[in-house]
Amino acid sequence: MLSRITAFSFVLFLLVSARSQTVKLAVLKYNGGGDWYANLETSLPNLIVFCNEELNTNINLEQEIVEVGSTQLFDFPFVHMTGHGNVVFSNSEINNLRQYLESGGFLHIDDNYGMDKFIRLEMLRVFPELNWVRLPDNHPIFNQAFSFPYGLPKIHKHDDKDPEALALFYKGRMICLYTYESDLGDGWESSAVHNDSEQKRLEALQMGANIIQYIFSSNGYSP
Repeated sequence: MLSRITAFSFVLFLLVSARSQTVKLAVLKYNGGGDWYANLETSLPNLIVFCNEELNTNINLEQEIVEVGSTQLFDFPFVHMTGHGNVVFSNSEINNLRQYLESGGFLHIDDNYGMDKFIRLEMLRVFPELNWVRLPDNHPIFNQAFSFPYGLPKIHKHDDKDPEALALFYKGRMICLYTYESDLGDGWESSAVHNDSEQKRLEALQMGANIIQYIFSSNGYSP
């Protein structure tokens, strides 16, 4: 297991594993009563297909489910978290998640509407010394394969607030991205689920692809 690795060895693991197998992405399973399984059937799988087609990546089509406190968390370079409600991390889960992120892992949190007040508190427990940084519209993550000159796209109305891309940085590296008042994950789902327009779905998928491309290139790895 990769539970005791440095950032360098984490990236080395990604480079080595890429020669023998396709990398896998995972959905984070958490406690507290919130629906961690929201969008599970089509959201991340659709994004993976989109990235493989549009970015020429070689990501395994089968998503995994990983618990916050599991040592298997370290097997995934990118973990996606979403839901509508409560989130609770135990002390051991906090330690595990912090070590994973410090070691080179990345967490994308996408508020599916209703998890905001819970996830902010729990991430503060994981990194009490770090503050969320709102990414400006000219941040490189908005100008990867696809250009978003006005920053994070608005996919679902929710409270009709402006969408925000909030990040945590550890030693200069983005370790967590929180997409708030956007709902990218709903936009990744198949069209029949929410009846989103094809334009909104495309915007969501393109922004998701930008996130994947930015994070993997930042770690010196291209799947």
